[in-house]
Amino acid sequence: MLGIAKDFYADTDQGRQRRGNEDSHFARRPLFAVADGMGGAQAGEIASGIAVSVFEHGVPDGEGSVEERLASLVQDANARIHELSRSDEERAGMGTTLTSAYLDEDELSIAHVGDSRLYRLRDGVIERLTRDHSLVEELVQEGRLTPEEAEEHPQRSIITRALGPEQHVLVDHFTHRVRAGDVYLICSDGLTSMVRDEHRLAELIEGSATLREAGRTLIDAANAAGGRDNITVILFRIEEIGAAGGAGGPGSATTAAAGGPGTAPATDDDRTMVGATAPRSEEVRAALAASGARTSEGPAATGGRRTGGAVAEAPARRIPRTPTGPPPKRRRRGRKALRVLVVLLAIGVPIVGGAWVASQSVYFVGTDDDGFVTLYRGMPYDLPAGVSLYSVNYTSGVPASALTAKVQDTVTAHKLRSRDDAADLVKQIEQGKLVGQQGGQ
Repeated sequence: MLGIAKDFYADTDQGRQRRGNEDSHFARRPLFAVADGMGGAQAGEIASGIAVSVFEHGVPDGEGSVEERLASLVQDANARIHELSRSDEERAGMGTTLTSAYLDEDELSIAHVGDSRLYRLRDGVIERLTRDHSLVEELVQEGRLTPEEAEEHPQRSIITRALGPEQHVLVDHFTHRVRAGDVYLICSDGLTSMVRDEHRLAELIEGSATLREAGRTLIDAANAAGGRDNITVILFRIEEIGAAGGAGGPGSATTAAAGGPGTAPATDDDRTMVGATAPRSEEVRAALAASGARTSEGPAATGGRRTGGAVAEAPARRIPRTPTGPPPKRRRRGRKALRVLVVLLAIGVPIVGGAWVASQSVYFVGTDDDGFVTLYRGMPYDLPAGVSLYSVNYTSGVPASALTAKVQDTVTAHKLRSRDDAADLVKQIEQGKLVGQQGGQ
């Protein structure tokens, strides 16, 4: 199963010749976007910022395909920018490009206006998936210019379509099937106007050890060629859920808000330490019942042992105290220690075994070490000797720090759920449905 872009990179650079940065970008899995503003007097910066802000709550549910709803968001951005440009004389005429992509399992939906670009690198071959809405592109399509002539044309920076100038805008939108290993690049023309050879773009990406390194290499190459414009780069790689290096594996993922820096390292406040809140036995039984798991035989799901039909709790995180005092008599205490060991093995092995079996039937939501909302399979217990009763099932692209306090509480409560219930909660968070709610899930 495809549909995860755990490894991604996003950043923007002012370039060498501009006094400010009018680019903005949005990178929160599964949604990515780049906007290149224009208008002067900071109007371009405002326009691009408005454009990417429409993605803050994700792609809403509703009629139509994901592709159509993504295009509708771009239309909303156009309406907002146009209205502001009419109501504020200082913003009159402002506009922005916008290239956006939404990853939905094995499909990538794209909505695009302007001359920012989206490329796909597959099996060493790079392909541009968007068409520039520019004067020279139209001349190329009409056969009046060759692609080589277009690269050197004095009017190559004139675009024919953008968000803001008109009340309505035609949005290009389409969907492509994705494959594991695909790398996608979304960028402003500050990159492609400086590094015009698409094969060179592919070489720079493939020659880098990580997407972070590739992103910085692309930006450095644009600056080395003159850096005449702002440079914004988003890179993400398609991975299979559960594959090595996929969901739950180590990665170099970064999250960038609109117009912000590309790296947002997690802090202690962003992280949820799994196991900090242990579920009650009735929660375990309820979650197991919801998932259809059997609870009538074998050890209790909480790791307890059966005593006359009841469950005797055995806290998983309890650590034996280190004995103090004078050394015991060797033979007498040795026999006692042996008996204790036998008893512990007789009780502990079924407990651990039963807990592990139970852990395959329940799920909970927390955050990973990078602060992203994560779906875990198992129970939020850490046993002694580094044994955990949970594993990562899916890592979302939503940082817990972006959620309201109430929704954060829902995430960090580690309530045990059936798989469908837990997956639905993560999906609602990814789509922004819980951002303004009070954490009642």
